[in-house]
Amino acid sequence: MNDLLQAAPRFLFFTGKGGVGKTSLSCATAVALADAGKRVLLISTDPASNLDEVLETPLSSRPTAVRNVAHLEALNIDPEAAAREYRERIVGPYRGVLPDAAVKSIEEQLSGACTVEIASFNEFTRLIADESAISGYDHVILDTAPTGHTLRLLSLPAAWNDFIADNKTGNSCLGPLAGLKEQRLSYEKTVTALQDKTRTLLVLVTRPEKSALKEAARASAELSSLGMNNQRLIVNGLFSAGEEKDELASAFADRCQSALRQMPDALRRLPLTSIPFRPAGFLGLASLRKVELPVFTAATATPAPLPDTLLSLDELVNDLSRSGKGVVMTMGKGGVGKTTIAAAIAVKLAEQGHHVLLSTTDPAAHIQDAVNGTLPNLRVSRIDPVAETKAHIERTMATTGAKLDAEGRALLEEELRSPCTEEIAVFTAFARTVAEGRNQFVVLDTAPTGHTLLLLDATESYHREVLRSTSDMPEAVRELLPRLRDPEFTRVLLVTLPEATPVHEAAQLQSDLQRAAIAPYAWVINQSFSRARTTHPTLLAKAANERRYVGEVVRELARRVVLVPWLAQEPSGLESLRELTAPPL
Repeated sequence: MNDLLQAAPRFLFFTGKGGVGKTSLSCATAVALADAGKRVLLISTDPASNLDEVLETPLSSRPTAVRNVAHLEALNIDPEAAAREYRERIVGPYRGVLPDAAVKSIEEQLSGACTVEIASFNEFTRLIADESAISGYDHVILDTAPTGHTLRLLSLPAAWNDFIADNKTGNSCLGPLAGLKEQRLSYEKTVTALQDKTRTLLVLVTRPEKSALKEAARASAELSSLGMNNQRLIVNGLFSAGEEKDELASAFADRCQSALRQMPDALRRLPLTSIPFRPAGFLGLASLRKVELPVFTAATATPAPLPDTLLSLDELVNDLSRSGKGVVMTMGKGGVGKTTIAAAIAVKLAEQGHHVLLSTTDPAAHIQDAVNGTLPNLRVSRIDPVAETKAHIERTMATTGAKLDAEGRALLEEELRSPCTEEIAVFTAFARTVAEGRNQFVVLDTAPTGHTLLLLDATESYHREVLRSTSDMPEAVRELLPRLRDPEFTRVLLVTLPEATPVHEAAQLQSDLQRAAIAPYAWVINQSFSRARTTHPTLLAKAANERRYVGEVVRELARRVVLVPWLAQEPSGLESLRELTAPPL
């Protein structure tokens, strides 16, 4: 990565599919630049950020000096805190001036999830466009959220500029537009900075896996379409079997090379950096400072035995099957294999004779690719944001709009052009999909952790938002929270990898779900080498390291734990999905 560090511009964005190592590599880059004497600010815009854990420093929404790294400061943009500050900034001047009912109306308008997004975005643009906020830094590095969220974040400046410029009513779903108009210059400066090749580099992080490379290619194309063309590719976790004669190690290395050989053409034109596979990943400053060093270290002690209470995925599906219907949701950090696990469960249930709908709320999902086939009892769908938004607008204009005069219709059309309309439309479709669990199995591959939490936490806000833009509350929306909270109707599966960050993020997700009165049904530890038959020292070290986290889940976090082995062939298609749910030998 030396050439990247030597040519680093003022702003560096790390983006890519969830779980590919954006946080690790953005932290390693920040530490390396700081060690070279540069003044660096590292920012996370991910609602599920774990910068604190990687940097071994408690962080807040203000720049905080990172322990044991001179010249480096870091912060997390807290979406909820930003929304609270934004609301008070807008509402505060009206308190005691307008009637209480009017102030309450403004607060109601600012209660939706769109307010959370725009408030976070304001913080992001302030750090890019306001030179006084970053004048003390040579480099500003952004560890961004998973691709779908990041692309939306980066495309918002133009969307909000257009909305503010054309809106003539003075109001939006965010309340009075005065608060947005104040930001317009900041948005324009942000767009200019992102498109300036001399100031901004977009680092696409991926793993040597087909789905991750495909997602990186999509991100590259969409970023280019937004005028952000200064891009670089990092392939993280590239495994080499070396001279060892080991069947599993050879299969792992072959899978990596096969994925790279099939790399989409859009990525081949980009400068490429490869980071070797590490058994323990990157956690803590010592490992971040060794980011380029391949590690082939055999286990130095006898690994702890695996708990004897672990279930197979086959046993879990048989357990789920007994109810005959309901919703199964896979949740967790991006990149842990939620799509694959959801697809494998759906296929197994369908082959047992159940009617099954397999769907996703993840804008970056590849669920059809995961199945890559058809079964008589299985339907596969995707909640398409573009299609759902179009249908929502048409439905609202045909119902609510039909009762309005010309001026009222014009006002409603103006309102429906706001970016949060898409969020409402997708939420309503999510509620409809969950409702189908009354008569069949619905297996939902959900979006990455941060997005899913915002979706679930905002349920009551969406109730109000949907009711405000339509003439009546859909039954599916009204019943969504009770259905999600009913353990006989909805079974939440937390999917993770046997590594520190995915396990700890899943634990945080479980805590948040429990506060929302949603109890996870089981944990699924995916892609484990713990039961692998291998003599390769790197893979033995990986397996030994995993057992610590498997034990932590069993002892402290879950009453049902499923261990899914790493497969020599990347799970894609009906046969490989069947292998995941085959009875253990």
